[in-house]
Amino acid sequence: MEELAEFHRELIADVQGDADAMGLITAEAFLEKIGDILDEAGEVSSLGLCYFDGKDGTKPLHVDAYGWDQDDEEGVLTMAVCDFVLSDEPKSIGKDEINSQLKRLANFIVAAVRQSFREGLEETSKGFVLADLIARSWKKIGKIKLLLVTNRVNKARTDAQPIGEIGGIPVTSNVWDLSRIQRFISSGQTREDLVIDFAADYDGAIPVLKTSFDGAPFESYIAVIPGTQLAAIYDKWGARLLEANVRSFLQARNKVNRGIRDTIRDQPEMFFSYNNGLTATADAVEISDMGEGLFLMSADNLQIVNGGQTTASIHAARKLDQLKDVFVQMKLTIVPPERAEEIVPRISEFANSQNKVNAADFFANHPFHVHMQEFSRRVLAPAGDVHYRESKWFYERARGQFADERARRSPAERKRFDAEFPRTQFFTKTDLAKFENSWRCKPHIVSRGAQKNFGELARVIGEEWSDSKAGADRFDEVWYKRLVAKAIIFRNLERVVPAQTWYAGGYRANIVTYAFAKVVHDAEARKRTVDLDQVWRMQRVPVILERACLVAAEAANDVITNPPTGIRNMSEWAKQQACWSQLSARSVTYEREFHDTLIDPSQARDFKRDQRRERVERDSINAQAEVVLQGGEYWSNVLAFGKSIGKLNPKEQSILGVCAQIPGKVPSESQSRAALQIVTRLEAFY
Repeated sequence: MEELAEFHRELIADVQGDADAMGLITAEAFLEKIGDILDEAGEVSSLGLCYFDGKDGTKPLHVDAYGWDQDDEEGVLTMAVCDFVLSDEPKSIGKDEINSQLKRLANFIVAAVRQSFREGLEETSKGFVLADLIARSWKKIGKIKLLLVTNRVNKARTDAQPIGEIGGIPVTSNVWDLSRIQRFISSGQTREDLVIDFAADYDGAIPVLKTSFDGAPFESYIAVIPGTQLAAIYDKWGARLLEANVRSFLQARNKVNRGIRDTIRDQPEMFFSYNNGLTATADAVEISDMGEGLFLMSADNLQIVNGGQTTASIHAARKLDQLKDVFVQMKLTIVPPERAEEIVPRISEFANSQNKVNAADFFANHPFHVHMQEFSRRVLAPAGDVHYRESKWFYERARGQFADERARRSPAERKRFDAEFPRTQFFTKTDLAKFENSWRCKPHIVSRGAQKNFGELARVIGEEWSDSKAGADRFDEVWYKRLVAKAIIFRNLERVVPAQTWYAGGYRANIVTYAFAKVVHDAEARKRTVDLDQVWRMQRVPVILERACLVAAEAANDVITNPPTGIRNMSEWAKQQACWSQLSARSVTYEREFHDTLIDPSQARDFKRDQRRERVERDSINAQAEVVLQGGEYWSNVLAFGKSIGKLNPKEQSILGVCAQIPGKVPSESQSRAALQIVTRLEAFY
């Protein structure tokens, strides 16, 4: 409980800090912060803020945000209400109050489909825009999800509950309370309470065949699961079943494989034969011997790590009568939570690799992240002219790293950690994707939400990384520093945009990414580029660049808030390529000094080349110092060991022979680098 209380205090401080920095009310800052988490957790794609409070007759109505993807074939409409309470200690919220808050969301939906209600709203209001969207999309909506986001502790212990229908459309409710948010942020595990009771909730236990032998590292089973049962499970838990499956999470969440659907429709009895089946993991299972063999009764944290498209497609076809003839093979491995981070991604990767999946699909486990993490822990950011000491930026490769690093330190060590890694210099994978894709002039992709944007960057960087010539060299220390510079520009825009007189509120996130992209685009149009190295050195945005960004931001605001005739929803408009095309083609007037601050791209390339040369020289000197420090006797022993196992060629023996003569003879820098590589290789034979 004390841990939760501390998390609550830190969350309140973070939210208040964000609210002050960005000119938001605290509830709005809280919802923005949690919106990214919901997106990453697969709860909702691209949550758009949309405040409305009113009445329909005597019925209270309230909405704070919504999620709708017109390309989502599942047709899930998410309506969210925010409950943020400023308090020193965590407060609780009970079932009656939860139901009351969710009821106001449901009332809004019921009212929205009625023309008389919409006609009573001001056409420029957010309430009208949302009601109009619901009415226009009504025939495409297949499921309604009511979402309560709160910093209180849910005492009702209910989640993903079906609560009836609206106009024949099934409605479920979800609660993201303080405990659940804390679990996700600290460990990425929102699935702790994802317990699937096949026997009690899904028409019976599943017969299984145990395939692991006694003493095997992991328990494993083969099962055949009915399509109706799988569809019912997915209907309740949705993308949370696929969180460990990067491929499915990024690509298949909203897409239905037409081949799978055709098989279900035309030859359901052949589905088992034609389909590769599912690969799944679970933290733990309950298996019972019913006298007729083993049966899977329940599974804790079931994750489908391969077969996301199959699952989503079966769910999409659940209304077809043929689903009763569909059966799917499932390979299930039980991986204890303490080994899940190591093993589950590997099962996912190897299972998917058999289906010729692009390497970019595994971006969450990609060495690109390891590189960025290594740089972030090592590279000191200059103090610049705003800080009094050097510090570092903390890149969180796996969710929860930052919290873990702080938590395992003593209070005194934590102070030092906070000074080394200021909280304002912390960023995640999805933050990285926002910074980078804004720079790459893809603001419409950024506007589609954290996970879709992350998926797009995964595809591109996966391809760039796989280029063996450029590969890892492209994403070197200079690339990392420039990434941080992009973060500084992006976050500065987030801070200054709300203070502008032309800003009416509501689309800050869209305006920021569009403005950043516009500045980069206009610089490139002049065959110039923004000097990111200067931003890195200063650790802030130069005044002239900030003013240029605000010129672009005002233009972005005008384009986003004035969509073409027929488009009323500005958030949806910002997701379209046409929106970016309109802004990129618009002429804006920057100060003359801004053009003078831009640099020739060749200067940026030369700088990177010089930095690389300096790094190589520095590494060589360090290598030579390390070799000399080891002494001649050490290298004599290495030489003797290498010879004894026959793993040294003549050139390597010669290099080690020189090292063995230390201090009488000192190896060159290149010989020193080679000697260290040799000893690293030989360590495998010790």
